[in-house]
Amino acid sequence: MMYRKKGFTLIELLVVIAIIAVLMAILMPALRRVKEQARNQACISHLRSIGIGIVMYLQDNDYKMPDFHTHQGACNGHLWYTAGGNLLKASDNHSYWGVIYLDYVKEPELFGCPTFKNFSQIVAQEMLYDEGEVENSAYSMNGWLTEENSTAIPRHAEVIVAHDHMEPRIENGNDMLCVDSSGQNLSHYRQGGRQEWYRGIFRHSIRDSGKDFETGGKLNCLWLDGHVTTIKETLGEEIPKRWYDPLNKN
Repeated sequence: MMYRKKGFTLIELLVVIAIIAVLMAILMPALRRVKEQARNQACISHLRSIGIGIVMYLQDNDYKMPDFHTHQGACNGHLWYTAGGNLLKASDNHSYWGVIYLDYVKEPELFGCPTFKNFSQIVAQEMLYDEGEVENSAYSMNGWLTEENSTAIPRHAEVIVAHDHMEPRIENGNDMLCVDSSGQNLSHYRQGGRQEWYRGIFRHSIRDSGKDFETGGKLNCLWLDGHVTTIKETLGEEIPKRWYDPLNKN
């Protein structure tokens, strides 16, 4: 006796496809959250490694912070190397502040952040930088600390050294998570079509993608004592100035 093989009917296939689609709709947001959490943890780990390098630098240099060249014109860049592949000096135009600590941190990749990639593409496109170098320039250094002696700074646990802000060097109050003197939003990113750039500041866990200046995101801060914490999106009104200008009494 011969038996005919029975296959799936079209209705059965459609039902299976529908079930798979529903499961994917349920799982994808959770998978995205897990992926972002992994990126965030990578950024935190990198900041801690940078913090160790900064401590080692201070121990070898009489506990004096380096000159971050905050008044050297265009020296405010994201680049590590010249077109010929030579390491830039800290005072060179477009050099990234990380070159100062490279002998201690060793790997430029530790200055990178997986969530930084979208912003790095924007910079590469608009400024014609090599994208690979920009991706390893994810963190900003607090330029207020230029040439400060760390032994004269009180409460190291309350002084920000570096964080996830896309700006490579921060030396003005309105660059450090604070509103500017006119009461507007962060001066570089207030209304005027800089939405993508603004998202380079609070780029972790962004939820409100349809709003120019309410990302719902957060950033990670490295403090002078080496610990790392998270700050939710803010215009800066509640950020004490002594967190980044440590000799300020406010």
